[in-house]
Formats: sequence, structure tokens, C-alpha cells
Amino acid sequence: MWTTIVSGIALAASALSGSVAHAAAANAANAAPDLSGVGPLIDQTVTAQLAKDKIPGAAVVVVAGGQTVFAQGYGVADTATNAPVDPVRTEFFTGSVAKVFTATAVAQLVQQGKLDPDADVNTYLKDFKIPDTFPGHPVTVQNLMTHTAGFDADPFGVAVSDPKKVPPLGQFLQDSRPARVRPPGTLAAYDNYGVALAGYLVQTVSGEPFAQYVQDHVFQPLQMDASTFQQPHPAGYDANLAKGYRPEGGGWVAEDGQYGGWSPTGAGTAATATDMGKFMMAQLAKDPRLGNGVADLMQQRHFTMDPRLPGMAYLFEERPRDGQRILFKDGDVPGFHSDMALLPDKDIGIYVVYNGDGTDRIAQWDGKALINQIVDTAFPHSTGFPNTTSAPTAAKDPKLGSYAGTYRSDQVSREDVTRVAGLVSSVTVSANGDGTITTNGLSQNPKIGDQRWIPLGSGEFAEQGGQDRLVFDGHGHLATSIDPTDAYYKLDWYNSPALHLPMLYGGAGILAAAFLGFPILALVRRVRQRPTHSRWARGARMLAWVAGGLATLFVAGFVTVTGDSDAFYEQLILGSSTLTLLLVVNALLTLCTVGLIAGSAAAWKLGWWRPAGRIAYSLTALGAVSFLAVAFTYNLVWP
Repeated sequence: MWTTIVSGIALAASALSGSVAHAAAANAANAAPDLSGVGPLIDQTVTAQLAKDKIPGAAVVVVAGGQTVFAQGYGVADTATNAPVDPVRTEFFTGSVAKVFTATAVAQLVQQGKLDPDADVNTYLKDFKIPDTFPGHPVTVQNLMTHTAGFDADPFGVAVSDPKKVPPLGQFLQDSRPARVRPPGTLAAYDNYGVALAGYLVQTVSGEPFAQYVQDHVFQPLQMDASTFQQPHPAGYDANLAKGYRPEGGGWVAEDGQYGGWSPTGAGTAATATDMGKFMMAQLAKDPRLGNGVADLMQQRHFTMDPRLPGMAYLFEERPRDGQRILFKDGDVPGFHSDMALLPDKDIGIYVVYNGDGTDRIAQWDGKALINQIVDTAFPHSTGFPNTTSAPTAAKDPKLGSYAGTYRSDQVSREDVTRVAGLVSSVTVSANGDGTITTNGLSQNPKIGDQRWIPLGSGEFAEQGGQDRLVFDGHGHLATSIDPTDAYYKLDWYNSPALHLPMLYGGAGILAAAFLGFPILALVRRVRQRPTHSRWARGARMLAWVAGGLATLFVAGFVTVTGDSDAFYEQLILGSSTLTLLLVVNALLTLCTVGLIAGSAAAWKLGWWRPAGRIAYSLTALGAVSFLAVAFTYNLVWP
């Protein structure tokens, strides 16, 4: 009761404060940025991050007004030699931040009239075609640039440890094409295959290898002399290349998996922090060296899942903060995590990169946290969204109860083994008695679990005590300003992890009990010199023991493989043979389960064992079915 009263007072206070916030927000949005405290802030924050989160090194560059106002390296680029990070000399793998270079190349060809953004990509493809899965809805160049092509996620085995073994771009795209799972242009879902395909279009239309095109038409004009897409890297680059690490025990382990066939997505791409600063300055200045109109085309919004939410530019994501429009891109490969933020209206750019995963991959968040602090320092006292001049006003939503439930990200694979992420990473929405909703699982900040949201009407909500927005589209989807490349669809009860997890754990527990229990029962019978069962009955019990052993082996192996999230990510994109073997184990368990079902029927029909034994055997078969039902749902069975 008191919680409801206090929340009601908070909602009323939020509405009443609108007139006071109006002037403050307007002044904050138009005020000149204060960057005087940026240097000490970055020094203090990054130094603390490296120590606390076990990250070897980092580099940060801030540009403003056409100049580099801050460039600093922290920690070491190589833990063996203790070579310090130098923002001018040290090369870092960029990961997906390099997608903005691919977008630049595409925008150049669009502006030159060589690529039609609304054309079917098959118009340009020669060696293979994209299947016509949704007749009348072809994949377009524009879809590739906004993560709306509708391809399934399929990251398993996309990386290699040896850059000399990177397959040709066209061949890799043809051999590893994922399924089309939604009509293009309907929802945004982060799409590496689509970006790689966009890079291949650049190669096809220009007649130049993709890496060479970017070198000649993006890097060279901007004098980004320490940047490359080439795999292997050109001679001399790797002398200054930082090594990427994950923490292990009291030290670090060097990681592989930074190279791969999808080169336009950022696989293998390396650059110094100051080179990234040159690119940011060119974008902010709309430098003609990028090509006439290229920066304008890249920076304008081309898609949003709802007009009330920020959306997608050309592979830049709109992530507003403190009343400022921010164009954002991040990148993650094993051992390297980077974030780029452009504030085009204020002529400010920020780039942060780390050469370590950090504990539990915290480096994925650290760069975003640092950028948020810099923006908060430069633009305090804001309502959050650009052009918002007052605090949000609460409004009743009559559909509040219908929003409650469990949601899954559209980024979760339908066909790949990584679908298992959907078992442990769902979003829950609950309706509160005071008219608000609470979500869990949306925030990118690992320290934030529950978030409370104030209704604004028509399915829109504002984060209580924060700056984000959430919208329900009326068709079972929710989208947020947290990440415009991700939408979530509501799960029916029978597809919910709330059901699947007990089925998985319960089935695994029963099978483990069979693995341990049936040999003990056999030993007891022998000690007590009871009559021997028929050969078929003994075979049926042996089959139950084998099934229990297989399930126990899978669970133990899977827990071992996934126990270290940093190591698991590396194994996943490299195509872990251990994980493949575990899927084969479940395939064998499937064969055993067929036998268990037949054995259960035979036991009751032929009167094998006592009733308690027949019940135990039938429960074992039921446990196996329960376990495998979940395994098949999440693609944990080979093939």
C-alpha cells in the first residue's frame, strides 16, 4: 500500500515539475558543451576500470570543433613485454565499429548512382542469389544498412585464428547464408551477414576487392595510414598490434578469433585510436573527402521501429542522451571492445577501445559507461531525448495488463546453436498496481536488473529515474531506445523459459539418477541372489543407464564449456569442436530415448520387474523426453 502511495506521489511530482524542467531542458539542449573536465574524468574512470575489471589496456580519443581535444593510452598493449598503449601507434582490432567504414563505402556508391538503395540486392549479385523467401519483399541495399534484411543470426564458426585461412568474401557468403526469418523492413535485428553482403556489393559494383576499395576511397583520403581491412594485415602493421586478453586466475590469457570471412563486419580490421579520431572529425565536418553528400546520407535516420523511438542511420544507431542526438556504434571480438559516439549537433566525437574482455565481459559495458559520463558532464540537467523540453507526463494505459509476460530478442537465432541464449536471456514484463510496469533483462548495464517505466499512453513508457523509452507495438513486440537494433517478441506460455528450464533441469536430474541408480539396483539384486531378468529386460535397463550417462556427460560438458563467458564466446565464433561433440552426445541420447519409450511399453506389457521398477523406468523415459524436448527447441542436438 505504501509503495503505491509513494509511487503515485512520484508520478504527480513528475507531472508538476514539467514547467520548471521546460526552461532547464531547453537551455541544456542549446548550451555550448563544457569539455573542461573531460581529461581528468577519463583518466580517473579508465584507470579504475582497468584495475577493477582486470583489463590490460585502453585508448580514448575525443574530438571537438575539428580538433583532437584528448588522446590518451592506458595500461599495456602486450602483457608479456609490458609495451604501453599509445593512442597514435598502438593498433587495436575494431570489431564491429568498422561497419561504419562499410557504410561509408556503400554511401559513396549510392551517391555516385552505382547502387540504388531501394533495389533488390540480387540485381547486383552474380555468383549467387538471395532466395525469394518472402515473395514481393526482396532484400534491398537500404535493408542491409539498417539491420532490417531479416536474416537469421548464425555466429557459430564465423571466425578463424589464422588470418591466412580467411576464405574469400563471396565464397563465405554463399556457403554460410542464414535463413531469412522475417520480411525485410519490418523489424531491426543486428545482422552481421547483411553487412558482409553489403561489403560484397561494394566489391561487385566497384570491381575492386572490398578491403582495397576501403583503403583507396576511405582510409587514404582521410590519411588514416594506420588502418586496414586486409587479412592478413599488410607488412609492418602487426608490430604495433595490441594483443587481446581475457582474465584467468590472477593474470590474462591471450585470445584468438579476431579474423574471419565476414570482413566488412569488422573481422580482422585494425586501426589506431587517433585514426578513428580522423574518421569522426570527417563525419562531423561532413568532409567532402568522404564524397559529396556521403556524411549526410549516413547520418540521417532511415528506419525506426516506432516514430516515437530513435532508429537507424547507415549502420549508426541513434542512442540519445541528455537531450543530444548521438550516433553510436560498438564492436566486440574476443579480447577487444570498442565504442564510437558522434554528437553531430555539437561537433563532438568519442572513441574508446579496450584490449581485454574484463571480468564477465564487462568491457562491453565499460566503454558505454565512460561515454555516458562524458556526455553527462558536458550536458547536465537534461530530460534525455532530443527536442524534449519537459519531463514526461504520466497517462493511464488501459492495455497495461496485456503487456505482461516473457519476451525474447529477435536477435536470438532460430537455427543456430546460439539459440540457447534465448533460454537464459529473456526479458520479463510485469504490470504494477500503480499503473507502471517493471522490466527485467533490458538494460545493457550488468548492474541494473529491474527497471520501472511510467506510462505515457498508446503503449509508450518512459524510464522512471532514467532517460530511455519503451514502446509496445500492439502486435506482440516491444522496442526501446536502449538499442535500436533489437526488438523483442512476446512468448506463448509453451515457449517460455519459465517452462523450459524446469523441463531441462528435471529431465537432467532424472537421467542422472538413472545413471547412478540402475547399477546400484543391479548390484543389490546380485548380492541378494534374486532371479535374473530376461535378456531384453536387462538390455532395457542397460539402455537406461547409457541414456543417463549421455545426459550427465552433456550437462557436465556444457557447464564446463560455458562456465567462462569470455572463453565460451571465443570458442563459439571459432566453431568449438567440443560443443559439436556435445551436440552429437544429444543425438545419441535421442536414439536411446526411442529405445526407452519402447522399453517402457514392453515393461508394462510383459511385466518386467516389480511395479516400482516399471514406474522408475517409465520416469526415466519421461525425463529423457523432457530433456530432449528442450534440447531440440534450442538446437542443442546434432545436426
